[in-house]
Amino acid sequence: MWMGRSLIFDGLKGFLRLRFPFVQCLTTGEFAQIVDSEASPPLILDARSEEEYAVSHLREARRVDINSDDTITSTLKESKDRAIVVYCSVGYRSAKVAQQLKKAGFNSVFNLEGGLFQWANEQRPLVRSGQPTQQIHPYNSVWGILIKKRDRASLKRLE
Repeated sequence: MWMGRSLIFDGLKGFLRLRFPFVQCLTTGEFAQIVDSEASPPLILDARSEEEYAVSHLREARRVDINSDDTITSTLKESKDRAIVVYCSVGYRSAKVAQQLKKAGFNSVFNLEGGLFQWANEQRPLVRSGQPTQQIHPYNSVWGILIKKRDRASLKRLE
């Protein structure tokens, strides 16, 4: 299944570049280097639902409501010049948020390419209630196939 996941991720990344041509992307490897560096960390935004965020997220991530342009820009107006990295499950919702932020005048906005699913598949760190975890919300049963089975939270447990 890993080869199939890889092809699907490649297709998604290509689609997102076409759909959001002005949104800059950051690979999971590049982002990991930034997070591990001594430099000032970027503002990390999670563009997923509250339920998804509750299962796991990136350390220091702030969840934003993607359905409210005003909430996103007004909440972050103090961060106009700070680097911002936005993520979601695979990159679509976060690309929409990144596009909104760019239009609102934020200068350094990046979409995490492959999203949290790719990050988790690479065994990179996630947290739940401040504690390390590898479980991740699958969004739904179709998109969940993009997550390694051992890391996929059960939708039945989440209901």
